[in-house]
Amino acid sequence: MSDKNLTLDQYRDLAEFRRQIRRFLHFSESVAKEHDIEPQQHQLLLAVHGLPEGVKPTIREIASRLFIQHHSAVELVNRLESTGAIKRQHGADDKREVWIRLTPAGRTLLRKLALAHRNEMENSGPQLARALQLVVRQRRTAA
Repeated sequence: MSDKNLTLDQYRDLAEFRRQIRRFLHFSESVAKEHDIEPQQHQLLLAVHGLPEGVKPTIREIASRLFIQHHSAVELVNRLESTGAIKRQHGADDKREVWIRLTPAGRTLLRKLALAHRNEMENSGPQLARALQLVVRQRRTAA
C-alpha cells in the first residue's frame, strides 16, 4: 500500500494501535522492574517456559525468539543464572547442547509476572483488539 492510498483516518488508526501496543509494553516494563527484573529477562523466562512442545530451550533458540544476538542472550542467561532464576543443563540427547531451564524460583517469579500481565490484558486487551481491528479492516477495504 503506497502513501497516497492512506487516509488521515488510517494514519490515526495506526497511531492508536501503536499507542495501545506501547501502553502494554510500558506496563510490562514497569511490572518487571517492580519485581527486580529487567524486561528482557522477563521475556527470556517467558520464552523458555512457553516454548512449543519439541522445541529445545537452547540459547540459540531463545535469541531467535527474542530477536537478539546470541551473545546478548548469553548475557541475559548469565544474569538470570546468577539470581537463581534459571539453570543450564546438558541436552537430553546431545550432551554438547546446553539447555536453559527455569528453577523453582524462576517459575515462581514468572508466575507472578504472568498473572499481572493476564490481568492487564483482561483490562486493556479489548482496546488493543479494537485498534487492531480498525487497522486490519481498513487494510482489507483498501485492497
